Amino acid sequence: MPPAIVECVPNFSEGRDARTVDALAAAVASVTGVALLDRTMDPDHHRCVLTFAGAPSDVREAALRAVERAIALIDLTRHRGVHPRIGAADVVPFVPVRGVTLDECARLAETFGHALWDRFRLPVYLYEASARRPERVRLENIRRGGFEGLRAALTGAVAGAVERNAAGDADRRPDIGGPELHPTAGATVTGARKFLIAYNLNLTTSDLAIAKRVARAVRASSGGLPCVKAMGVPLASRGLAQVSMNLTDFETTPVGRVFEAVKRETGRLGSEIAGGELIGLIPRAALDENAEWFRTLENFRPDCVLETRLDRVLTPRGTAA
Repeated sequence: MPPAIVECVPNFSEGRDARTVDALAAAVASVTGVALLDRTMDPDHHRCVLTFAGAPSDVREAALRAVERAIALIDLTRHRGVHPRIGAADVVPFVPVRGVTLDECARLAETFGHALWDRFRLPVYLYEASARRPERVRLENIRRGGFEGLRAALTGAVAGAVERNAAGDADRRPDIGGPELHPTAGATVTGARKFLIAYNLNLTTSDLAIAKRVARAVRASSGGLPCVKAMGVPLASRGLAQVSMNLTDFETTPVGRVFEAVKRETGRLGSEIAGGELIGLIPRAALDENAEWFRTLENFRPDCVLETRLDRVLTPRGTAA
């Protein structure tokens, strides 16, 4: 029987300092048996994403080492970016790849969360398949208000000035540890989920209102497409607005359907799609190389395909893939 493989895709609140991202990647690579599959960083989102895989226990250890480095190197009180975040290590999902179930990944995430609190006094929220409360299944509910808003809710302070409630907002308290946030690293969200495609579409306009209207039209929570999360953000470095999306089930809502919906709504508002980008990896089953959405990708390369990377780094030399 092939060994069990788990993928981990942590998002860290650093997208401008390559040395910090190098240190995070090195922490992952320091664990024998773990393969670093991909890394991306974005200065506008001020965020980086690492993708790595291996045996469940090894992946858990690599994630712990990376978060330890993030706590030491990233100070959220000095951090500003367009992407919502509550932690230096903002979200650390575990994804079943082979020989492991979603439930097993959910338990792995919970033990990881307890280790974060026990070792580093970093409070933890559990989401997706690991959620203990129904409202915390969705990541955006946990991140509401960002680091600053969550810190204020937990300390009972309003705008850092007026004491509202000495006990803070009990509904916002972490699932593990706390009740207050780490002073510079905030909190981490962890859990188990299915494979997610992070897919962004850049528009030919800098008008953020257009991107926000398009995002509202296509995201599931506003009555749009199933299994699509979307928000409009500015890309100051390029003078463009972007529709930033997470596709949580590409079999239910394929990438091409999302592209066509964004294209249609963008055109209705007087703009066009300038290009698309993938953040991290994409499963081979989600690809359609003849489709318009694929041809507009600005950063696609063969190594963007999950199976290609796994075969290359996890198949022993001299063994057929």
